[in-house]
Amino acid sequence: MIDTIFTENHTIQEPNLIWRECLKTIKENVTLMTYNTWFVPIKPIELKNSVLKIQLPSRFFWEWIDEHYNTLITKTIHEIIGPEAKLAYVIIDVPTAEENNKTQEPKQQIKAPEDQKPKPEFETFLNPRYTFENFIKGEGNQLARAAAGAISDNPGGTSFNPLFVYGGVGLGKTHLIQAIGNKILQNYPDKKVIYLSADIFTIEFVEAIQTNRLNDFSQFYRKMDVLIIDDIQFLMGKEKTQDLFFQIFNTLHQSRKQIILSSDKPPKDLKGLDERLISRFQWGLTADIQPPDLETRIAILKRKAEDYGMNVLGDILEYIATNITSNIRELEGCLIKLLANASLNSKEINLELAKKTVKEIATDRKVNINIESITKVICDYFKIDENKIRDKTRKKEIVMARQVAMYLSKEMTKSSLKTIGLHFGGRDHATVIHSCSTIENLKQSDTYYKDLIETLRSNIELNCS
Repeated sequence: MIDTIFTENHTIQEPNLIWRECLKTIKENVTLMTYNTWFVPIKPIELKNSVLKIQLPSRFFWEWIDEHYNTLITKTIHEIIGPEAKLAYVIIDVPTAEENNKTQEPKQQIKAPEDQKPKPEFETFLNPRYTFENFIKGEGNQLARAAAGAISDNPGGTSFNPLFVYGGVGLGKTHLIQAIGNKILQNYPDKKVIYLSADIFTIEFVEAIQTNRLNDFSQFYRKMDVLIIDDIQFLMGKEKTQDLFFQIFNTLHQSRKQIILSSDKPPKDLKGLDERLISRFQWGLTADIQPPDLETRIAILKRKAEDYGMNVLGDILEYIATNITSNIRELEGCLIKLLANASLNSKEINLELAKKTVKEIATDRKVNINIESITKVICDYFKIDENKIRDKTRKKEIVMARQVAMYLSKEMTKSSLKTIGLHFGGRDHATVIHSCSTIENLKQSDTYYKDLIETLRSNIELNCS
């Protein structure tokens, strides 16, 4: 008999309903390709004594899920079931021919996620997979890679402080800056190292204000030996957050602590940032990462295939590298999906399957829409600076652009109202709701606005294809 589980909004009696609720949250936190590849094949089996048992199609699936998404799944079941909830995996192993002579039943292996590791003083948020050993060097990342190595050997003691790494999406910035943190902890286990995105830093800052813990928040980061901030461009337009980060930056730099930053553009192009911050970002070394050339893309795929224990022929790797050129993340995603397709359907990894997988990746790419891409299209359409849309100004044309951007961000992404508000100058969720209601009413009462929204929606989809 399955226990009835009471959540804030639901009473759920079946494990498949529980899992359906979990999937809603998971889908908001991963890409569509990741969701379809790794979560759709999972089957809920049983919920008993707050242990949710889910079935995975292979051991490879278990290893990948446990390594990459265990934290997300665990957090989700805690939200849906309760803080005492636990997760157990049931792996269906296909028997060998010898085993088939003995039994016709597939083997089931129950695996519990590893949660017995000793807890550190605080969470570093570093991914242990991001190391220098599995970072492929190429012409496009030589300077950044060399500087990263020097910093790892002597954090805070080189002229590369801060190290500012910039480049397009999926080129390895996050991998490289986290590799520095992991190497420093390997060389200097007593160092206090932390990694987080500027988005998370902002959210924590707002929560610290709301809970009267601003001093504790500030002191925590001032005590770091190495501070690694990803996507620093997300501080644009957030004046109070910038002020505090400026103070933390000064304290750390004066104490010869290492600061490492990443962005999608160089400091001089971060127009929504305080000039004082931009100046300080240029004190150390600014290094860009360029898209990898064909040879580097093939080398990346070869290394990834070896890491996953895959035997992939050279012509298949070359086909993938030739057809997926935009970024490393998509290269890895294609390789993983290729293995998943082969594993799930018991197929051989061949060129035909590779072509099918590349086509699927191209389809998924069309829905790669986020708040930033929506904002860019709308600002281009209204011919306004992207930074203006985050300002406090009440100019009619900017207010309209901002409200439309909030409306389409809510309609076309899975972002929460809180996240949308933060992206538009730190506005609260009530402002986002008001903006969405305003645009919806205009759509209903005026065909001009209805056509405008549809035009912008089409432009966004085309821009992200």
